[in-house]
Amino acid sequence: MAGDLRRRIAAGELAPGERVPSTRAITREWGVAIATASRALAALRAEGLVRVVPGVGTVVAEPVGRVPEPAPAAPPAAGPRRTVPSRTGPSRTVPSRTGPARAVPEEALGPDRIVAAAMDVADAEGLAGLSMRRIATALGVAPMALYRHVSDKDDLVVRMLDAAMGEWRAPVDVAGGWRPRLDGGVRALWAAFRRHPWMAQALSVTRPQAIPAGMAYSEWVLATLDGQRVEAVEAFDIHLTLINYVRGAAAVLEPERDAEAASGLDNEAWLAEQEPGLAALVGSGRFPLLQRMVTTDYDLDVDALFERGLLLLLDGLAVQFDRIADASRTAAPPWAR
Repeated sequence: MAGDLRRRIAAGELAPGERVPSTRAITREWGVAIATASRALAALRAEGLVRVVPGVGTVVAEPVGRVPEPAPAAPPAAGPRRTVPSRTGPSRTVPSRTGPARAVPEEALGPDRIVAAAMDVADAEGLAGLSMRRIATALGVAPMALYRHVSDKDDLVVRMLDAAMGEWRAPVDVAGGWRPRLDGGVRALWAAFRRHPWMAQALSVTRPQAIPAGMAYSEWVLATLDGQRVEAVEAFDIHLTLINYVRGAAAVLEPERDAEAASGLDNEAWLAEQEPGLAALVGSGRFPLLQRMVTTDYDLDVDALFERGLLLLLDGLAVQFDRIADASRTAAPPWAR
């Protein structure tokens, strides 16, 4: 089983980044127990052949020794840059999130460099690993040097959110009205949260931060809703519902990464360990519908869950907008209908 997967990886049948069979798929294909399948994937992880991507599953790792292509150079005034793939359009260049190999001269240190280094730390270690001292170490400067450019950590996090939201781009050339526009815009926002899992914890809905890039997103959503005869307050409620949905869906990403780092188990392996106890509990007869789900081949996929939830939200908005349109037609005088 593990040997066959090694062979398929070595032969290129499973390419870098491609998802390998899940523990459940392995149990079906080779007829082994869940625990055996989990141990096989753990062995491949220990060998560096596969790695776990939260919300995706176990994928083939990049070959050892592979040198990534260098990022395109950028003018010094603009700071370091990198190319970021987009789910809603062509790749684009944004401030680099990779730290420099040597100390940054203090005269070259500025808010953009500090924010880029901070996002690097948060992307890799989460907000819990973010501190002014940690960022200073990444940049090779004294911690006090940072305070000449940012007020404190709270100020820095707001700047990070602005930079992350600034990666969002509105879908272009979208025909068909409000629905495809919102669908594309919300998916692009989800992609930003997937790239930066710390955003879900950092972004507040009840105490919103002053983020220009976030305001640009809000303005775009409200403009999309403006033609639907929706009251301003209701339109803003819809906007907050959508952004809070994305934030809520992304809230599992950082804790899952931390739990995996602490336990050494991805979510599939962890669930496999819990399955006997769970099966015994639901097998008591008290939870027949849950028992049916436990015996079903269900793989939790965060992206698929996001897709389903977005579909339900947009379907609900479509019903609401139809009701508003019907009420408007009924209220209009006969000669205006």
